[in-house]
Amino acid sequence: MDSERSYFVAAGPDPARALVRAGLWDHALAALPAGALAGRAQILADRFWWRLDDPAAAESAVTALAAADPVLARFCAAQLAYTRLVFRAGTRPGDEELTQDGFTAGAGDERIAGWGQFWLGVLADLVQDNPAGAVPRYTEALAWARDRGDLMLESYAVRHLGDHALQAADAGGLDLLRRSYQLRATLGARPHTAAAAATLADALPEGAEAGQLREAARLTARELGLTWLLGTL
Repeated sequence: MDSERSYFVAAGPDPARALVRAGLWDHALAALPAGALAGRAQILADRFWWRLDDPAAAESAVTALAAADPVLARFCAAQLAYTRLVFRAGTRPGDEELTQDGFTAGAGDERIAGWGQFWLGVLADLVQDNPAGAVPRYTEALAWARDRGDLMLESYAVRHLGDHALQAADAGGLDLLRRSYQLRATLGARPHTAAAAATLADALPEGAEAGQLREAARLTARELGLTWLLGTL
C-alpha cells in the first residue's frame, strides 16, 4: 500500500502519473502494476472529469478500492459525483452530499489533506454558491501544496485564488493565472495546461496573446478528447 499512497504526491518517478498528466489515460492504466487499486480508481476518475465518458469503469474501480482504502475510495467517489454535478453529466440524487462527505474525508487524511481542502473550495464556489467560504479552502490548499512541493495542487489553488482576485478588481489575479499556466506546462500536464490557457485567455484583453492561448487550448482539447473544455472554446 505504500506505493499506492504515493499516488497523490507530486514529486518522484511514476510512469503512470506522467502518462495521466499527458492525458494518456489508457496508457497510464496499462503502466500500473498489478493490484494498483488506488491508481486505477484515480486515473479513471480523472479521465471521467476530462472526457465525461462512461463512468462505469471508474465506479467499479472505486468499489474495488473501498475495502483496501475506504477514505481514498470515498474521495474518488466524490470526484465522480462532483463531475456529474458541475457538468450535469447524469446527476444523481445525493450527489452533493456524497461530494461533501468524500472531500471532507480527504481533508482529514494527511496524504491528501490539501486536495481535500481544494475540492471543498470548488464545491463551495461552483455548487453551493458560497464563494466567501471557498477562499479560505484555497488558501489552506495552497499552503499545504507549498509545504510539500505539490506543484500541481499549487497550480489549482492559485488559479482559483486568481479568479477571486480578478472578481475583486485586483490586477494581481492575472499574475496568479499566469503562475497556474506556467506550473502546469512545466509539469507536462497537457489537459491541465490547456484548461489554464483557456482561463488565462479569457482574463486577458482580446489580442494576439489571448488568441494564441485559446488556439493552443483548442488544439490540445481536440487531440486528447477533452469534452467539457472543447465545449467552452
